[in-house]
This record gives sequence, structure tokens and C-alpha cells, in this order.
Amino acid sequence: MTSTEKPDHWSATKYAAAANFVPLLTTKVLQYLDPQPSDKILDIGCGDGQLTQTIASKISSPDGGHILGLDASASFIQTARAQNTYPNTCSYELQDCTDLSSASSLNEKNESFDKIFSNAALHWILRAPSTRKPLFRQFHSLLKQDGSLVFEMGGAGNVAEFHTAFTAALTTHGGLNLEAARAASPWFFPSEVWMRGVLEEAGFEVPVCEMEYRPTRVTDDGGLEAWVRLMGAAFLDAVEGEERKENVVRAVCEWVEGSVYREEGDGSRWIGYVRLRAVGRKR
Repeated sequence: MTSTEKPDHWSATKYAAAANFVPLLTTKVLQYLDPQPSDKILDIGCGDGQLTQTIASKISSPDGGHILGLDASASFIQTARAQNTYPNTCSYELQDCTDLSSASSLNEKNESFDKIFSNAALHWILRAPSTRKPLFRQFHSLLKQDGSLVFEMGGAGNVAEFHTAFTAALTTHGGLNLEAARAASPWFFPSEVWMRGVLEEAGFEVPVCEMEYRPTRVTDDGGLEAWVRLMGAAFLDAVEGEERKENVVRAVCEWVEGSVYREEGDGSRWIGYVRLRAVGRKR
């Protein structure tokens, strides 16, 4: 979800099959956001809009409230617009969120926001080191004085079993050397120490910066393979040839089995999610 120039692997259907738990496990970050009827909110990496709609239900257009969802996936934005049940308080735009200076809706209207929100998106958006500090400075400039940045993303150690398995599979089955296999990763999972430092450098006070180890059951709809194919699509893009791609998928699923399977009698598999949540207030 970081560039409209890259293949758009996302769709609401694929996402529901692979990770329908993502918009459901948001109680804590929504508590931190605490949307109010008059809030103007910017949702970074809104996906298909499920969580954006939840937030929209808490705000009110008569009170001046509005939420704008941005995402780089045309498929996601199309779905979000089609399923928008709060057209007076909610809108969506296609946008590469690695650089908000190109967002016409923000620049032409000189928009400022009470709150900026993001869930399960920044670990994609911040993959390139050059995007990281500039994006947090852009967040700071888009907020009103005393406004808040509230987000949850993958933290250090997130899905470590898959990160390792993909890297190994790309070298053993995908025809890549170790350097190329590591470079194929689409993710950036920072520590809370790194995040606090970057937020403070951008001008934020940081009342909350926390990590949570949250093992999460794989959806029964698509199972492990659906997760591997969607979340690991960037790894597979680095591999030439369909046979090699399939060998990589098969190897990853087989190699993580010992880490994700639980002896609970139901055949469930659990992914080692680590979540990083933070709140930054504009000084």
C-alpha cells in the first residue's frame, strides 16, 4: 500500500480471506483515538474502509466532523467508496501515503486535522528509510495545535517466523541471493525506542508508545496459504517464474508449521503478531 506504481495485490475479498481479524482487533487504538463529533480526522492507509466507517459513525457532519481515508490501492479505495454508509462525514482518496506533499486534497485546501489515525498500514508505508522521518514531519504539519497522531503498526519482532521463512525460501527456492531476499521484504517493524525518538524529533510529545505481543489466529476462510500469498506478495514479486513462486509459497507454509500450530485439538494456527501503538501530540 505504498505506491500506485507497484502491482496492486490488494482487494477486500483477499484481505477478508487472509486477515479479517485486523480491523476487529482495534479496541485499544480506538480508545486512544477517542473520536469526537466535531473531529476532522485523516486516516492513513485506510484499506477498504471498514475501520474508517467505524470511526465515521462516531463523528457528525452538523458538528463539523469529517474523516478522510487515504490509500494507495485503487481496489481498496473503490470498495471503500462503494460501501460508504456515511457520505456526509466520510470520504476516500487514492494516495501514495509515503509522501503526502502530492495529495491535492490536502494541499489545495490547506487542510489541517484534529487527529491523524493509522492502523496496520505504517509498516508498509515506512518500508523505505527515506520515507520515515519526512512522513512524521508531514503528519506534524497537517495537525492543528494540540492535535494528535494515533496509530498501531507492526513492531519489532512482528511475524518473525514468516519474515525468516520468506527470506530462506527466496534463497533456496526462489533463485535469489541473501541480500536480494532481504531487500524483497515489504515491511518495516521498528522498536518503541526508535519510534519514540523519531516522534519527538518531529515535534511530538509522546504520552503513549507501547509494544504488545498479540498472537493471532489465522482466519479459517483462507488459512495460512491465503495469508502467505497476500501479505507476502512483494516477496513473490521478486521471484521469476510461476513454478518458483509456488515452491516458495509451499516452503514458507511448511517451514512455519512448527511455530504456528497449536496443540489445542482444533487444528488452529496462530501468527506471532507484535503491535506497536503510539500517541503523539503536536506541541
